[in-house]
Formats: sequence, structure tokens, C-alpha cells
Amino acid sequence: MDLGLGGKVALVMGASRGIGRGIAEALGREGARIALSARDEDALAEVAEGIGSETAVVLADTGDLKGIKALPKRVAEALGPVEILVTNTGGPPPGGALDHPREAWEEAYRSLVLAPQALADAVLPGMRERGWGRIVNVASSSVREPLPGLALSNAHRMATTGLFKTLADEVAKDGITVNSVATGLFATERLATLHGSMADAERAARDEVPVGRLGTPEEYGDLVAFICSERAGYLTGTVIPLDGGRLRSV
Repeated sequence: MDLGLGGKVALVMGASRGIGRGIAEALGREGARIALSARDEDALAEVAEGIGSETAVVLADTGDLKGIKALPKRVAEALGPVEILVTNTGGPPPGGALDHPREAWEEAYRSLVLAPQALADAVLPGMRERGWGRIVNVASSSVREPLPGLALSNAHRMATTGLFKTLADEVAKDGITVNSVATGLFATERLATLHGSMADAERAARDEVPVGRLGTPEEYGDLVAFICSERAGYLTGTVIPLDGGRLRSV
């Protein structure tokens, strides 16, 4: 199936490892030109070497909103205007609803809400002018069913999902789609840390996930590549669970 992504410029946040890397590699396989962004330059360089299409490395920290706002301009100088934006940020520290100081709440808000908003704001004028664009928000299954002990993530990922749903309605007639993916249990360093080890995460998946295993970043990337494709032009404003059936809600 030709997804129509050849030559498209994609900015993938958090692309140095895990889900972000899986997305970047999948888009690269479809011929998109990939701007890889994260804080670890060496890790990004390694990812870039394995992608078979044109790439650029653009360092960024989602806590630095001024730098985030300028990021799409840097991508345009290296590869061209951003046509596909994937907002992806590592999760904040675990803890209950009353376990974090105000500073932690503010940091999570900057990273998980304000940074994606700033990126969308920066790329949308060009997308509107060209009459085409794709924005994908890497969210969590917690936007449907909050997860115990992840208060910062639960609260702020819900906020971002609500923001992007509102945005989807506002830009749909401009040829731009905006969707979120409700992420389940995937084989990433973040999940291994939360469970104590990857082996423990795998055991949890066998017990909690109907398909009986963790998801892979490659599977995640394949879904996002379709969402970003020409063939998904009628798909917008959605929250798509990718969790092996773990969510109990309809």
C-alpha cells in the first residue's frame, strides 16, 4: 500500500529511543524526510544512521518553550517546512495526586501541554497555506482510564488530548488532521523503569493485556505512519487505543 508519504517532511519528537524512534523509522521507510528531535545528540545520530531516507538532527528540550517554538524553523532550514508533526514526550515522575510539589506540576505542564501546543502553533500556518498537514499526539491509555500512581501524567495528558481534539475541529477544513494515540504497555525504557525491569513489565503484560505481551515500537510506528498518510485524510479528532485490548472501556 502506497501511503503517499514520499518526500514529506516529518518532525518527530522524542525520536532518540522507544516509541519515538519506532515512529521515525516507520515514516522513513515510507520515504518521508525525518527531523529527529530529543536531547541526546549521540542517540539521535545513531537513529539517523539507520533510517533509509533523508534526515536531520535538531536538539530540543520540551521544558524550553522558547527553543521549542523555534524548532520548526530549524527543521525548515534543514529539510523544508514541517508537513507532519509527531508530539511525543517522556512521562513525568510517578506519584499520587498529592505527592508532587507545585514545581513538578508546572514542569509537567510545560513539557506535556505547552510544548505540544507551541509546536502545533508554529507549524499550522504553513500547513494551512499548503492545504495539507498531519499532527499526531503520542498520548497514553490513561486519557481513557487513569493509571494508579501516575497523577502528573494522567492530568496533563488528558489536557493535551482535549486541546488536540479542539484543534482538530478548527483545522479540519484546511486539509489538516489531528489525532492522538492512547498508548498501552510497550517495550520501552520508561515502562521497564516503572515496573522495575523489562522482565517484570513483560510479566505484567502477560497478566493484564489480552494479547498477552508488550507492544513493540515498530508496531506503534506502523500505526502512526498510516495516520499520517494520504489514505487517512478522513480520520481526525480521534483517540486511537493501541494497547493490545487492555482498556476495558468501549
